[in-house]
Amino acid sequence: MSPTNIHSPHNRRPFSMLREFLDSSASGGLVLMGAAALALAVANSPLAPAYFGALSSYLGPLSMSHWINDALMALFFLLVGLEIKREMLDGQLSSWNRRILPGVAALGGMVAPALIYLAFNAGDPATMRGWAIPAATDIAFALGVLSLLGKRVPTSLKVFLAALAIIDDLGAVIIIALFYSGALDVPALGGAALVLTGLVVLNRMGVTRLWPYLMLGALLWYLVLISGVHATVAGVLLALTIPLRPSPARPDDIEHSPLHRLEHALHGAVTFLVIPIFGFANAGVSFSGLSLGALTDDLTLGVALGLLVGKLVGVFGSAYLVIRAGWADMPAGATRFQLLGVSLLCGIGFTMSLFIGLLAFAEQPLLQGEVKIGILAGSLVAGLLGYAILRVAPRETPAANRL
Repeated sequence: MSPTNIHSPHNRRPFSMLREFLDSSASGGLVLMGAAALALAVANSPLAPAYFGALSSYLGPLSMSHWINDALMALFFLLVGLEIKREMLDGQLSSWNRRILPGVAALGGMVAPALIYLAFNAGDPATMRGWAIPAATDIAFALGVLSLLGKRVPTSLKVFLAALAIIDDLGAVIIIALFYSGALDVPALGGAALVLTGLVVLNRMGVTRLWPYLMLGALLWYLVLISGVHATVAGVLLALTIPLRPSPARPDDIEHSPLHRLEHALHGAVTFLVIPIFGFANAGVSFSGLSLGALTDDLTLGVALGLLVGKLVGVFGSAYLVIRAGWADMPAGATRFQLLGVSLLCGIGFTMSLFIGLLAFAEQPLLQGEVKIGILAGSLVAGLLGYAILRVAPRETPAANRL
């Protein structure tokens, strides 16, 4: 690419938007850490009865826990869908050359943890259902740790991690839709399909006002909620219909497209409100009466080692093979040890792992507790080891970029 093209507004836009995304997600990760720590403290304090009682109390047809996990998290999935669409069409995943390394690494980082989990839980139908729990990476937490390292980590690795996590989120959404939905209500599912068709028609007609999409999106969420498919999938479906094209009033200003406007409007609220609320509501694990057996149970170990070992082997191993085969280059300015450290950070699976765990064991609070312990333990160790390696990893040397 020529210097002129590099500095053109068209080619600079995806990088500046991604940098803004990285900065806000890193800050949000630090807030999420605080929310999770506070939840653990409250769940093991005299306030525990009030904490758990508030989550199980009902507001209208749903409990507070369901409002958070089914409604608020639909906004999170809407933002995830918008980011996936933008990056695929207009950003760091807009060409196959850019997709190969994070795409293969994300795939390896989902398969290896699932296999480790299944190795620990093989033969137990009650727990095998949670195979996808350690397959997800929490981008907010991981970028929060990277933000503590400042300039010691090249921007290219942050972009790699963000792209990998976005593909990872897409995989998690597909898994939730296929494997963690309940019995289907065919009329409601048909109604949802009609609403989705209406959203596609709005897009094809060139409608760039957001309110028609949001009104139909609210109806889509309700129909998906009662259809048996998890309600948060509606957020992703809505996102895929939001136009990326600019409005007729600003034909050359794609940053004011409906997708960009909605993404910017949601980002702060989701990063600093929705996700911390979810973390506070779901990270609280009471350690009272907890036996040592729960810490070494196959379910707990499968989740913890799936995140810690599975992500490391899957992400780093896949990236290693792709780079050695010459299908992709090492992220610019990064060394193999830094890539190893980032691969460990992929083992921080907090938000999406918790979410899948709640779906996998919806009516089994004891298993949910073990899942949370496994997620917290695996994520904590992966985060600390990843930070330590990136802290001491040597900077790039002339030959350090080779695997």
